[in-house]
Amino acid sequence: MHDDHFLIVEAASSWADDYDYNDWLPSSQENGGIPQGHSFTYVGINYFYFEFCQWLEISDPKILMLFNRLFHALFSMIVVYFGIKITEKLSPKESAKNNAVTVGWILALLWMMPFLSVRNLVEVASIPFLMWGTWLMIKRDDDQVAHDKKYRINFLFAGILIGMAISFRYQIGVYALGLAAVYFFQFKWSKFLFFSMGVVLIFCLTQGLVDYLIWGRPFAEFLGYFTYNVNEGTEYIPNNNYFMYIIVLVGSCLAPLGILLGMGFFATIKKYPEIFVPILLFILFHSFYPSKQERFILPVLPLFIILGVIGYHLFFAKEIWKKIWRFSYRTFWVLNIPLLLIVSVAYSKKSRVEAMYYFYESNEVPTNILFEGTGETSISMPPRFYSDAWYFGNIERTDTNQSLTVIEGYNYDYILFYGEKDLPKRIDAYKTIYPEMELKKQCFPSFVDGVLRWLNPRNKNEYIEVWKTNGIPF
Repeated sequence: MHDDHFLIVEAASSWADDYDYNDWLPSSQENGGIPQGHSFTYVGINYFYFEFCQWLEISDPKILMLFNRLFHALFSMIVVYFGIKITEKLSPKESAKNNAVTVGWILALLWMMPFLSVRNLVEVASIPFLMWGTWLMIKRDDDQVAHDKKYRINFLFAGILIGMAISFRYQIGVYALGLAAVYFFQFKWSKFLFFSMGVVLIFCLTQGLVDYLIWGRPFAEFLGYFTYNVNEGTEYIPNNNYFMYIIVLVGSCLAPLGILLGMGFFATIKKYPEIFVPILLFILFHSFYPSKQERFILPVLPLFIILGVIGYHLFFAKEIWKKIWRFSYRTFWVLNIPLLLIVSVAYSKKSRVEAMYYFYESNEVPTNILFEGTGETSISMPPRFYSDAWYFGNIERTDTNQSLTVIEGYNYDYILFYGEKDLPKRIDAYKTIYPEMELKKQCFPSFVDGVLRWLNPRNKNEYIEVWKTNGIPF
């Protein structure tokens, strides 16, 4: 989907260019003074990144994204580091090292995580804060530091980190509520208070103060997001499969290992309630909310894997279960490594990126573009960031009943043809009004894009041709 790959980047980079592409800011004419429900924390960090790159006079969109992805890759290593430490701390001493090594390898090389970790997904970018905060809450034993000030500071800082994760992705607040509830009902008041203070503090700063400076009132975007999801969000990609997210968590780790991790996870309900309960609450919330997308559950995937590994080795200790684990673990790597090698180097949304990048590399600034998609069911949004041009107009033609120009007498300097169905016929039709048309670029989907589209046509990874009209229509 468009926002999986381009939403944050397009908003942040357009702000750096003194333009508001998505109309998120109150100063935009199309905004109408209504918050769109987007937290400005993560997009704001990206905005400062693009401002810094402008100061360095770096303008090539692909170079900008190369460094952006490198920063995300380095940041994502926090997940592996604290995943190892959390596993070693929670595991029994006799199995701590083996469990930590197992979790470390899975978190580092799970087939989809290197790919997702460098994308601008709030669900994934928030995970390092979640893991770091979780580590701070379990790193010291209660009986050793009951009155230790540093112990309390750990929980305050943990709250700040998880509060930052919430500022990236509001739904992580469900995880935080689950964690606070565990401490509350266990009568661990110090943990409850200091953790809650940290969450509230950072949320007030990032959502209250920032929104006040932008909108003149605190929590404007959060309230806009809440209102949208209550009134309209339930109709966006509705899905009544209540087991969808369990299937995603288990399936991400591949069968049969994913099934064993699921068994291990549910076995830890009494042993590690401070981690199990927040994860379960997070899963249940998303399972019962009508609108569902697979990526929504990603923030708790590393913690699911950690509890899965620990729980399986702790509660399924008989020799037969050990043999099943060894077989499943080996099978996992046999299946995982080929997928890892393919997905990690995949050029996602290639045709859409290359079609827009043509305008940057050719140094041509379009004025009006027609997106001709009568051979497809719909037209995917173009990532304007890669064109380095925000101001061109664009009109879509998706129905053969529309006139060739859609708007009578409207002139286009470029036409982008989406999809290969009836392509020669569609091009010939436009040559009757633009006889000097010339093909400028052919943009093919990547191998992975093609496979995804074959598996599910809802993945709009179509072939695109860029044509320059070279004149006004007859």
